[in-house]
Amino acid sequence: MRVSERLEKIPPYLFAEIDKKISQAKAKGIDIISLSIGDPDTPTLAPVVEEMHKAIDDPANHDYPPYNGTALFRNAAACWMEDRFGVELDPDTEILANIGSKEAIAHIFFAFVDKGDYTLVPDPGYPVYHNATVFAGGTPYAMPLLEENNYLPDFEKIPEEVAQKSKLMFLNYPNNPTGAVADLDFWKKAVDFCKKYDILLCSDMAYSEMTYDGYKAPSVLQVEGGKDVAIEFYSHSKSYNMTGWRVGFVCGNEKAVKALGTIKNNIDSGTFKAIQQAATAAFSIDQSYIDNLNKMYQERRDVMEQGLRELGWNVKPSKATFYIWIPTPKGISSEAFATELLEKAHIVVPPGIGYGKCGEGYVRLALTKDVDTIRKALKRIQEAGIRYSK
Repeated sequence: MRVSERLEKIPPYLFAEIDKKISQAKAKGIDIISLSIGDPDTPTLAPVVEEMHKAIDDPANHDYPPYNGTALFRNAAACWMEDRFGVELDPDTEILANIGSKEAIAHIFFAFVDKGDYTLVPDPGYPVYHNATVFAGGTPYAMPLLEENNYLPDFEKIPEEVAQKSKLMFLNYPNNPTGAVADLDFWKKAVDFCKKYDILLCSDMAYSEMTYDGYKAPSVLQVEGGKDVAIEFYSHSKSYNMTGWRVGFVCGNEKAVKALGTIKNNIDSGTFKAIQQAATAAFSIDQSYIDNLNKMYQERRDVMEQGLRELGWNVKPSKATFYIWIPTPKGISSEAFATELLEKAHIVVPPGIGYGKCGEGYVRLALTKDVDTIRKALKRIQEAGIRYSK
């Protein structure tokens, strides 16, 4: 049996490999603390679950959903975008329901990328950006996200010949894996660049509501003319603790939304209507639920960052996401350091190289454990004699 050439070009998926390591360690009876995958450890918010109980008992929800999502869900998404960002969208032509943002992100490449086309993707970045480019027959061009530039890409360093051949640019702020944030001035530069080269700007906003210390993440669609070149991907996974529910939406440029919808119409049949009904309830949930989640993650952030400082790391307070991105000790690769944490402290973290070449020399810590467990992890690191040295 011969698999396709494109499949042979795809590296093992980072988190699938991490799952294997966790399973192998647990099989040996090792007490593992996993700070790897960004999967909330608290339940889906109660009002969402309550709405799901009602929705699932309604036979009207048991048939195929509309391909572009229910009118209820799309209208609610439009209202949320206007309330949250002041952005007006047509729910019929500028919003599309998705099976979580991961599938929509992967499918947008098939709607725009042909063989020989470039895509501009962040490095380090969510692996799907790179891999979906390869699946679509395109060539990913890595935009380095460097610490000295606050993990923002420098558009002026993209070669002219690459920009001319590029169809898509993916940006992700608040950022996974670095936790970096961007302001509207940055988004204006991105919009201007994409207009100049006729590039579709794709903004991955999976962590839009996971912010701290008074920071609020802006939308690229707030930029004047942003909708001319941009679409934005939203997910219920992190904002409402709905990772397993697989629901979200994409919004923005009408042509891009339509193109993505054409791909999806031929590949999937949409999200279960009961889930869309529950997800609609999430849009109007009392803000206190989101504030309480962020307060919890901020407390975890503070404990983790203070503990890391005591171990030698110069960690700046993260303003968003539930990730901490830290350099490895001098002379140690990201994979070697992740292995050291696993073998000496029984802690699992993903190596930065799994997010791209520029991720080398870093590891990512997810704040998906309670404060006591985070303190336990820090104690294990200390007792293992692991410290940061430049």
